[in-house]
Amino acid sequence: MTVRALVLAIVTPALLTPAVAAGADDPPATMSTVGGELLGRPGTQVHADDGVPELPEDLTAKSWIVADAENGEVLAAHNAHWPLPPASTIKMLFADTVLPKFDREDLYRARPEHFADLGPGSSAVGIADFQTYTVEDLWHGVFLASGNDAVYALTAMNGGKEQTVREMNERAEELQAGDTHVVNPDGYDAEGQVSSAYDLTLIARSGMQNADFREYAATPRADFPGEGEGEDRETYEIQSTNRLLVGAAGLESYEGIAGVKNGYTTAAGYTFTGVAERDGRVLLVTVMAPEGDGLTVYRETAALFDWGFEAADTVEPVGELVPPLSELPEEPAADGAGEDAGDDGQNADGDEPVSGAGAAGEGGSASGPAVLGVTAGGLVVLTAAAYVFHRRHPLPLPLTRQTRRREDAPVE
Repeated sequence: MTVRALVLAIVTPALLTPAVAAGADDPPATMSTVGGELLGRPGTQVHADDGVPELPEDLTAKSWIVADAENGEVLAAHNAHWPLPPASTIKMLFADTVLPKFDREDLYRARPEHFADLGPGSSAVGIADFQTYTVEDLWHGVFLASGNDAVYALTAMNGGKEQTVREMNERAEELQAGDTHVVNPDGYDAEGQVSSAYDLTLIARSGMQNADFREYAATPRADFPGEGEGEDRETYEIQSTNRLLVGAAGLESYEGIAGVKNGYTTAAGYTFTGVAERDGRVLLVTVMAPEGDGLTVYRETAALFDWGFEAADTVEPVGELVPPLSELPEEPAADGAGEDAGDDGQNADGDEPVSGAGAAGEGGSASGPAVLGVTAGGLVVLTAAAYVFHRRHPLPLPLTRQTRRREDAPVE
């Protein structure tokens, strides 16, 4: 078994909460098992052992996930691999793909043809034809105002929509975000455009490796250029649409929040991926399509953050956030490592082992018997792969202090 297959196949036996009942809006019966077999199951997956706090009550989201951003452990999940419309959270993938290509000071001049694909009713930061903007201005438009016009401006700089969409799909494949298919770069509703809570969390984790991404995601307010030229050019203030960052009527900003991105469309409902730090621990939470008004997605995210910070030291993970494909060595593991592990194992209730896949299939999914344990040799190889990934891609701590550059940033 290769290291890649071993990474995708490991599963820890668990006491699991029951799966949700069947209904009209059910997740697929079969979902991806990238990151662990349990993550491919419908319903809520959590190790409900003694000493583990109960999950928040009344969670309504179709899909959610709580993960440790540093070690990649998935602490709990609900329909993690359900492909759903992502709305503007897909802008995280756009940024992860395009942001490294241009310097902040690079200039862009707006032309009407650059916005031909902008959907009716799109969110916009207010880019005006034939006005000039810096790349930094445009990224403020993307991250703070969720401006689809800013996305298409950067898309024009990147060679156009077709090239940018292709590169975003290639980037998703590299990140092992196999539930994700991009049709447009801004998240506007389109047939076949989907992602999942698991994939959006992978994407956010990747983006947060980039210092500029971290800064833009955590910026609460910025001045954006308006009309005029040179010193006479007016500016106006834009504010982040991330309500856990800036707060809203009836909702306080979340202590330790450091980004990342929210979204809303008719098809997607409300979506959000957030990253927060507390006492040196960094968690990622993604929530997709909860019931209720526009603040529900933030309230459920905050509740899951609270649970995750309380549970992180006691709960056994139900899976992991996998590294990018380029970070996995191709050499096979030691002879026999992991091949037969868990063949005779049982879960915590004494039932037979979970059926599933053990060898990595197309798109990185696991196939074959689920692995319930690894030999010492296999564990060494897996640990080495994880060490290489985190050594090359540490998440700077504390995030909230590293990303804060403005006096009006949220108070710790």
